[in-house]
Amino acid sequence: MTQEERMQLPDQVRTNGATPNPWWANAVVYQIYPRSFQDTNGDGYGDLPGITQRLDYLADLGVDVIWLSPVYKSPQDDNGYDIADYQDIDPIFGTMDDMDELLDQAHQRGIKVVMDLVVNHTSDEHAWFQASRNKDDPHADWYWWRPAKAGHEPGTPGAEPNQWGSYFGGSAWQYDPQRGEYYLHLFSKKQPDLNWENPQVRQAVFDMMNWWMDRGIDGFRMDVIVMISKTVDPEGRLPGEDGSAIADGPVGPEGYSSSVPFCVDGPRLDEFLGQMRSEVFQGRQGYLTVGEAPSLAPARSGQITDPANHELDMLFLFTQTEVDTGDSKWDIRPFQVPRLKAAMDEQQQAVAKSGWASLYFDNHDQPRIVSRWGDTSSEELRSRSAKALGLLLHMHRGTPYIYQGEELGMTNAGFTSLDQYQDLESVNLYHQRVDQAHEQDPESMMAALAYMSRDNARTPMQWDSTKFAGFTASYAPKEPWLAVNPNKDKVNAKAELRDPDSVLTFYCKLIHLRHTNPVVAAGDFTLLDPDADQIYSFTRSLDQAPEPKSGPEAASVLDALPCQRLLVVVNLSSRHASLPPQTAALLGLDQTGFTSMALGAVDPDRILISTYRPEQTASSLLTSRLSPWEGFVYRL
Repeated sequence: MTQEERMQLPDQVRTNGATPNPWWANAVVYQIYPRSFQDTNGDGYGDLPGITQRLDYLADLGVDVIWLSPVYKSPQDDNGYDIADYQDIDPIFGTMDDMDELLDQAHQRGIKVVMDLVVNHTSDEHAWFQASRNKDDPHADWYWWRPAKAGHEPGTPGAEPNQWGSYFGGSAWQYDPQRGEYYLHLFSKKQPDLNWENPQVRQAVFDMMNWWMDRGIDGFRMDVIVMISKTVDPEGRLPGEDGSAIADGPVGPEGYSSSVPFCVDGPRLDEFLGQMRSEVFQGRQGYLTVGEAPSLAPARSGQITDPANHELDMLFLFTQTEVDTGDSKWDIRPFQVPRLKAAMDEQQQAVAKSGWASLYFDNHDQPRIVSRWGDTSSEELRSRSAKALGLLLHMHRGTPYIYQGEELGMTNAGFTSLDQYQDLESVNLYHQRVDQAHEQDPESMMAALAYMSRDNARTPMQWDSTKFAGFTASYAPKEPWLAVNPNKDKVNAKAELRDPDSVLTFYCKLIHLRHTNPVVAAGDFTLLDPDADQIYSFTRSLDQAPEPKSGPEAASVLDALPCQRLLVVVNLSSRHASLPPQTAALLGLDQTGFTSMALGAVDPDRILISTYRPEQTASSLLTSRLSPWEGFVYRL
């Protein structure tokens, strides 16, 4: 199914508060990590022709949009998120002609293409940065350059302008002998932060974005976009630097202070995003913008995504991905269902009146959700839990994002030694936490990597059971850049396409349901039984859908609603679970194992989708007891 076959939501069904409803209100986005998707030339890296080759698979899956992680020219220090040239394709992915062919072939299938936009920082090999190393160059103020601390020898420990730490380990400042100053890099030292305070920087970014939009892409996913505005004092000084009116934060156990209070959701963020909307998107139709928002409070998403404010269409919040961690992502805590409910409910309520949510558990920076919160101890439990987690996510209100392989139930990599990891963050933070700060012992850090490392999501896509899982030819001259997961023999697209009970088949049903059911796409969200420790349940409703204002087509869509109230219930555990009171009451059940209505009141025909057979789920409901990873959507 392509986007042309999706039901067009009438304006009487409210989505994000805009009129008419945006096209993406009942769309599904599929993220592709190009270096791990499909290799066509045997060099061990996925490429653009490989994506084009697999477009029919994506069209059959039913997705409406593909989001490409960066394919721009890059030294690949951070796998392409360090961009050296925004208007060229890196040779490992192909050529600009390959990009144009992908756009053309995707559009022929009704699939839009969204590109990753990384403009908080560039590569240190970008021409802008190289020019900025000369204090007399017009680009001298395009990055955050600062002198050494007074009384310190430049380039020596303690001479950094302030004490901020990098997200990838070590100081957030790097000394450059050519300029004789330090530059700020919140991520890798090869990723210097752009100075968005400079209007020339903003204009150069907007010009580049317009170049891509004119070329035919359909929007941008914006990497760490909430960090483009930094907090400065009236003289333009950053917190903690010499003479600044703003003090730095406290130093943590790893020896650095946090930049988050000063670099996330800064004072000019709304201004910058509004200017971007005006300069790039005003007058355009059919595009999508989504911003990555680490450390952003969910309440802010309602403001930034409110169409009246002319900023972004939606945001990737992080609160749901932090429910099983402590002070850092490497501080692993037991997964608790009520914590996930609270995080998701807060996000849903933030955009209940206006704005829109993006729905995701997996992406290129997160471990595989089935390994994280599911159960991979057996093939049956892996499949059941992958379906349950997919059902849970896709039934929330917002736009679902599927990360490549999630629709197969792909699992974590299973690496057991540090030399198997290539992720810059994982390797750097291991050495910082274990070898330098002695904050964590090697065993617990290796366990944390096995659970949380970004490489878990970056193993090659599992197309079939051949030597390299179909990612590259078995006879290819080079092996894949990252090892293929050994479970490719059982977990692969070819096998799942033939299996009517597979995770892949289930995802096709989920996508179809969103395309065709306005309640799934736009219905209000109400959480049930927030304290239940196994069952996650909620309702979606369009109870008060108004009469159409005009037009027989709008009337027919509303009249044909499959239902106006849905109950979603998922057992997020490998144990049987009794239905909690609010959920049971909606089904007319008591908690002693019998219906309070006539026997058989639970109608299998009202089950729109289930991780088990509908008849089996109906039987479970009659006893008010769900099987492990049993989840369903019921028409009330």
